[in-house]
Amino acid sequence: MELPGIAVAIWMFVGLCASVVGYPNGKVREACTSMVPCHGGSPQLSPEHAITVNETEFKPGDSIEVRLSGPDFEGFFIQARDAEHLGSPAVGSFVLADRRHSQLLTCGRTKNSAVSHTSKAKKKDIKVYWIAPGDAPKRVQFLATVVKKYRIFWVKIPGPIVSQPDALSPTPPSHATSEAMSTSHPVSHISKPFSASGCGMTKFCIRNPANCDPGSASCFFLSFQHEESSVFIEMSGPSEGYLAFAFSHDQWMGGDDAYLCVNEDHRVHVSTAHLKERSHPLLDAENALEDVSWRFADGVLQCSFRRSVRLPAYTGRFNLDTSYYIFLADGEASGLIHKHHCQPLVTDGLYNITGLPQDIGGSRAPRLIKAHGALMFIAWITTVSIGVIVARFFKPVWSHSFLLGKELWFQVHRMLMLTTVILTSISFVLPFVYRGGWSHQAGFHPYLGCAVMALTIFQPLMAGFRPSRHAPRRQLFNWFHWSTGTTARILAVVTMFLGMDLPALDLPDPWDTYAMIGFVAWHVGTDVLLEIHSYCLIRKVEVIEDDRVQILQSLTSAEAEGHLFKQIVLTIYVCGNIVFLVAFLVAINQV
Repeated sequence: MELPGIAVAIWMFVGLCASVVGYPNGKVREACTSMVPCHGGSPQLSPEHAITVNETEFKPGDSIEVRLSGPDFEGFFIQARDAEHLGSPAVGSFVLADRRHSQLLTCGRTKNSAVSHTSKAKKKDIKVYWIAPGDAPKRVQFLATVVKKYRIFWVKIPGPIVSQPDALSPTPPSHATSEAMSTSHPVSHISKPFSASGCGMTKFCIRNPANCDPGSASCFFLSFQHEESSVFIEMSGPSEGYLAFAFSHDQWMGGDDAYLCVNEDHRVHVSTAHLKERSHPLLDAENALEDVSWRFADGVLQCSFRRSVRLPAYTGRFNLDTSYYIFLADGEASGLIHKHHCQPLVTDGLYNITGLPQDIGGSRAPRLIKAHGALMFIAWITTVSIGVIVARFFKPVWSHSFLLGKELWFQVHRMLMLTTVILTSISFVLPFVYRGGWSHQAGFHPYLGCAVMALTIFQPLMAGFRPSRHAPRRQLFNWFHWSTGTTARILAVVTMFLGMDLPALDLPDPWDTYAMIGFVAWHVGTDVLLEIHSYCLIRKVEVIEDDRVQILQSLTSAEAEGHLFKQIVLTIYVCGNIVFLVAFLVAINQV
């Protein structure tokens, strides 16, 4: 039985649109400390938006109205912090005035200590109420990050300072803390951001995003300058917990030589550690680092130090005149070094930092995860989509053409679907190989992926028991075959929507969402166009009754008349699918 293709299109389109609309927005807890959105690029310098309050003094328990206003913006993030220590955790809690455009977030141990957007809808003004805690500092300053568009944003826009009645006159916050750290070597303080001058000429540099300025609030920077028998190292990035890099013989954590710059209670400790698989690094009690310096200002952590190229007396320290993979990560630190915020940046090859100076980037997506995403895109954007179009609309056209003893449409359909099964099966295994088991931090993505894999295997098994064309059970088989395949396609695209923003891949947002919506619209549009074309051909059937004689134009002949049109549409459709596929593969290669 032929099922209406337009029903398939509507079912798929509605299911996919529902999955997109239901994706949460504004859950930006990862930015609690740095207040920097994970959009890539650098923040704008001159704010267009302002924060205002209705009171300048407060007592514990008081409520202060806080407003963020300015030209249209899509996203925002508001916190209150100790005005004397802006790098400290959020202070107090908020109460919402409008739940349609704002939501409460919990940063650290303080409930409702931040406010963010609920959607990307344009807004000009946000009003919330800040509740002063019982242990509030003498002076509190409001800060806001505002996103005008994806690549246009401002970080930590300074707002007014409110004070308790007995507070002394404010003193400007220090740009570099002056507290000393206990170490066996003298410690100095860095006075300004690092510079990328000399990268690729006199020093080996790693930057993320590529070619970013170390002075910006969103740039991760790591440099190595070889000086005779030692190497001078600089590391900086947006983090209020820790920054770390490690030398590794492979692209997996474990058995690595690590160096950490840890901020705890406004003291920065520069330490070495040896990583053992995926466990908390144990900091060494002693290290051989010299000329240690650090700075913490405006949410950017900097540290520099020198170490000898060879340290035979220190177990776990690698010789620096050998090639290694280099990891760069950041995260929170509170007694223990917690898991990194995002997937660590890993160089794409082995590098010798004492050799030829280079200026490189890296990838935050492991190769196995990239391969997983690429194979799934190939399977569910190209092979399965084309196979469905061929089976649905080219059966009457190619029914008299044969390949290897079978009808041409059937052979093409079967070849594409078996390719889908093979690609999906290979891709399905890769994340388990990478993770070494089940991932408990990937949300619904792995569960839906398992459902897609089960349906993908079940579909060809069911096809192997297909009844003959005129068997009584053939109609039942057709319904099961259609519903299983359509459900698998819907779940596959929903799963890809969810997987594109997971930390292990994290394709550029919102480009990835728009591109996937574009593909769904492209497929549904092609399906509807061919369905309308088929309907028009059926209308050409003429029934002439004259002396009980019916002259029927054959439906097969009518379909054959549209052969050229269908060929053109199929060619354009395949080319469009290839364009979408190439775009996704290029995006995967760049992360």
